Amino acid sequence: MNFNTNFNQLTKYEKLNAYMEHVAPILNLDALFCDGTKQYRIPEEPMANDEVNIRFRTARENVDEVYLISTYNRQVMKKINHDMLFDYYEGTIQLEEAKVEYYFEVRSGHFTCYYNRKGVMNEVQNNYNFVLMPGFQTPNWAKGAVFYQIFVDRFCNGDTSNDVLDREYTYIGEGTSEVNDWNKYPLSMGVREFYGGDLRGVMKKLDYLQELGIDAIYLNPIFVSPSNHKYDIQDYDYVDPHFGVIVKDEGELLQPGDTNNQHATRYITRVTAKENLEASNELFIELVDEIHRRGMKIILDGVFNHCGSFNKWLDRECIYKDEEGYEKGAYVDENSPYRSFFKFRDGTWPYNTRYDGWWGHDTLPKLNYEESPKLYQYIMDIAKKWVSPPFNIDGWRLDVAADLGHSNEYNHKFWKDFRRAVKEANPEAIILAEHYGDPSSWLQGDEWDTVMNYDAFMEPLTWFLTGIEKHSDESRDDLYGHYEAFYGSMSHHMTRFNTQSLLVAMNELSNHDHSRFLTRTNRRVGRTAANGPDAANYGINKAVMREAVLVQMTWPGAPTIYYGDEAGVCGWTDPDNRRTYPWGHEDRGLIALHQELIHIHKSYEALKTGSMIFLCGGNHYFSYGRFDTSDKLVIIVNNLQQEQTIDIPVWQVGILDTDRLVRIIQTNREGYNLEAKRYQVREGYAKVVMPPESSTIIKTIDTF
Repeated sequence: MNFNTNFNQLTKYEKLNAYMEHVAPILNLDALFCDGTKQYRIPEEPMANDEVNIRFRTARENVDEVYLISTYNRQVMKKINHDMLFDYYEGTIQLEEAKVEYYFEVRSGHFTCYYNRKGVMNEVQNNYNFVLMPGFQTPNWAKGAVFYQIFVDRFCNGDTSNDVLDREYTYIGEGTSEVNDWNKYPLSMGVREFYGGDLRGVMKKLDYLQELGIDAIYLNPIFVSPSNHKYDIQDYDYVDPHFGVIVKDEGELLQPGDTNNQHATRYITRVTAKENLEASNELFIELVDEIHRRGMKIILDGVFNHCGSFNKWLDRECIYKDEEGYEKGAYVDENSPYRSFFKFRDGTWPYNTRYDGWWGHDTLPKLNYEESPKLYQYIMDIAKKWVSPPFNIDGWRLDVAADLGHSNEYNHKFWKDFRRAVKEANPEAIILAEHYGDPSSWLQGDEWDTVMNYDAFMEPLTWFLTGIEKHSDESRDDLYGHYEAFYGSMSHHMTRFNTQSLLVAMNELSNHDHSRFLTRTNRRVGRTAANGPDAANYGINKAVMREAVLVQMTWPGAPTIYYGDEAGVCGWTDPDNRRTYPWGHEDRGLIALHQELIHIHKSYEALKTGSMIFLCGGNHYFSYGRFDTSDKLVIIVNNLQQEQTIDIPVWQVGILDTDRLVRIIQTNREGYNLEAKRYQVREGYAKVVMPPESSTIIKTIDTF
């Protein structure tokens, strides 16, 4: 084996062989460990000018020297402690105000290696350095919190008096449609369908969410909007009365053939029914107060990249055109005070549809912050308004956040200002962005707290367990059950987060933009328009779903359940993934499993804020450990359709041959098993027999 090779590029087996042949007499590579948790960084979220103690783990009496190499200096670390397996070294970094990077150099005899966020390296790779960002703190309540995402129109109809009616108004050329059959599948072009879910429905189901074990609720957009998804916001200052309260309803429906929303007098979100807007905000305040009374949190969807063509600033539908107290919209009047809010293209008045739309959609006019200080200030005020009294939400999920401005430079400026505005109003509010790809430039401590975790959770896990892409658009047999691909992807993408961001990252299996994970287990490519909605239910594998949920509840970050996943809801990608919650037809077994795993997740601090280490993996199986000073847990997944016996190096999480190990849960093809099973540790390894398509959590205990 050529040791010019990067150790992290080796497979586990190559690494073991290299270790045994060349390194074992000198240095135990698998014993080397450090991360950004409170065991290895004290304090773990330091402020400017703090002194930070950095710790590093090696095998007992195995190394000659460990160096801590930082932006400031190179220092020999002191051995401060040991246990039966490991020595612990410590160095100190005196912070100023600037970011500090660091890594480790380990020497044993004539052998030298380096250690960074990716693990053991044979050369310095600064891209993977550990990073200290003075003052960057993420909310403690969100670290390892269990979130529940609700697409409001499809969750629960708690007030039928506010339902959108047939032909109440037109949306994208046709009239709205009231769905009276709650269990009907969404149409493949169901953009005008409304099922009636609302905030009263959320309020009605808080007991259910609390019994499930939910810590925080994430609502898809709830502000005034003509669509069922509400990503085309009409008014950021008010909750949509179709989700809230209708106290005044004096309008009429559109007549057949009428496509002019200026005639849509029953469209109760318009300004002629201001009472409805105020009453809806009051209902939202009541909901937030009740959520907080139960010890839970709530975050809202912030759609600030674009608004909707119905928006009062553009007013393409002429809803606000002649309303008292409202300025003319930019589509209505070329002298509108909102003209700079949008990027109009060349041409003489009227401009018609010649304005920038997000991805070219004229129903989603892109907001033009660079040329409008007034727009910029308005959105900053909105950001503060909803996290402040009397609304008091606990943070924002930011839609397509990296697309916001017309340049990358402006985006970073905007989100820096946004963070300052939000954190000054509510220091414990979380700022969580939708983002695909490397988020590191946005997670420098002065913009976002974290992201929806596609790259370091949803995608690698989906490929490994199902071989299906997250939209169900592609099948990859080369990634299905391929541990090295899974390990390589996870281990790389996790380094793009700092620990404080990783511990609050939104770990989802499904959401409103992708196919339901349970449907992905049928390993079939397709969408509802081509395959039909029924096909999303066929051939599903609940055993694989159970494995995924167990990983979700034990992986670093904030496990986030997309409403109905826990009840067995299937669905292709948007719009089929937005089926209604199946009240009265739930999969009770899956719900019970979620309750058990959430309980386990919340019972061990190691699963919320502890360290994580990959232990082993191979054909359709992998194992990892979560540990802190109190608990040591080992998670094993066997996605093979046959039984596998796996030898797991549990010594790497500090488990001794004299320790007692017990299984606390096992999922399998039949369901799940809470029967305790004991395991022996021999020479640092535990031999675990894993049934087909199963997953297990084992842990150390003091006594049986």
